Amino acid sequence: MKLILTTNISKLGLAGDVVEVKDGYGRNFLVPQGKAINYTRGAEKQIEGIKRARDARGVRDNAHATTLREQIENLKVQVSARAAASGALFGSVTTATLAQAIKKAGGPVVDKRAIAVIKPIKAVGKHTVGVKLTDAVTAHVEVTVTAA
Repeated sequence: MKLILTTNISKLGLAGDVVEVKDGYGRNFLVPQGKAINYTRGAEKQIEGIKRARDARGVRDNAHATTLREQIENLKVQVSARAAASGALFGSVTTATLAQAIKKAGGPVVDKRAIAVIKPIKAVGKHTVGVKLTDAVTAHVEVTVTAA
């Protein structure tokens, strides 16, 4: 089955790539999840638009990624969340909240799916999270969680 990817999928391709996958994988997972569209002559015209959007918001190369990593690692990211008197949060800090906090701190726009939280953030204090910019470059940023 021939598909056009609409999002980046590890070990398969980037958004805008035309890939050949098994019928079941494409029909039962990629297309219903909105991660790919069927390859047709009409959809072929959408490839350039998808690639342009990917390039506009994505990391261009490893040199650009290392520049972004230095910029992200120098940020002072602070997130406020509701917390109990003991310092435990009501819930946890999500990757979407972290992405907004990085942008608010003066950093670049980061996709929430690129943020890797090893252990869920459920307490007030300092925590380190990873931001995967490319396969070779990962930035580590220290996030300070305060009680709201």
